[in-house]
Amino acid sequence: MAEPSQVRIAFLGAGQMAGALARGWTNAKLVAIEDGIASDPSPEARSNFHERTGWKATPDNRSVVADYDVLVLAVKPQVVSALLKDVGSLLKSRHLLISIAAGITLDRLADETGGACRIVRVMPNTPALLGASAAGYSPGPTATTDDVALVDRLFNSVGKAYRLPEHLLDAVTGLSGSGPAFVYAVIEALSDGGVRMGLPRDVATGLAAQTVLGASRMVLETGLHTGPLKDMVTSPGGTTIAGLHALERGGLRAALMDAVEAATKRANELGKS
Repeated sequence: MAEPSQVRIAFLGAGQMAGALARGWTNAKLVAIEDGIASDPSPEARSNFHERTGWKATPDNRSVVADYDVLVLAVKPQVVSALLKDVGSLLKSRHLLISIAAGITLDRLADETGGACRIVRVMPNTPALLGASAAGYSPGPTATTDDVALVDRLFNSVGKAYRLPEHLLDAVTGLSGSGPAFVYAVIEALSDGGVRMGLPRDVATGLAAQTVLGASRMVLETGLHTGPLKDMVTSPGGTTIAGLHALERGGLRAALMDAVEAATKRANELGKS
């Protein structure tokens, strides 16, 4: 298979995730703007996708499948079956189908495509737009070594991608797929706390977001466990331990764990519906 920079890629679906990946791959110089396209029945979705990415957009799923070998299935789980029924007769062994539809298993994808194409299932997240995605992926049994290398390079070019057994991908959905929304809620709450203590809103939000960014980089770049990193900030009898005590009383850690669990279970439900 050709190098990613030479691959022509088509999205089936032109929503937020498709736009984030398209822009991320263009920014990483792996897919040229003229080599990419998305299909979507919604004029608004097509217009927004084109404005965000510069890529072409069309309402015709079938023409995209006929013209492109690498297809990214980027629609909501509820419409996967209808879309694959529409284009199924056009899928051939030359096609690599990269599914980012939450909860839809490799077995179900193989069944609904009639086993006509190679499949890799991926769960990325929207920070791909900034080259900061967190993704997990699992290849189907007919995916080739080149297919896996292509998917690995594409998704590592827009963040970090981990090859995992498929049964763990719903947990990836619950953690990193839904996780940005959880982090935004944390940032918003920290900002609210700053405003309550007298900071201007823009300053409070900037401080909160930069603090989350800096703390994340400390985890990723030092390689230290979060426990010792937390201890580095926590002086005996100081301000941080007082704040951590308040978080424990409020059940923050349990609430975040519950959020990941709930999102994981919902991903599993979507795959079965």
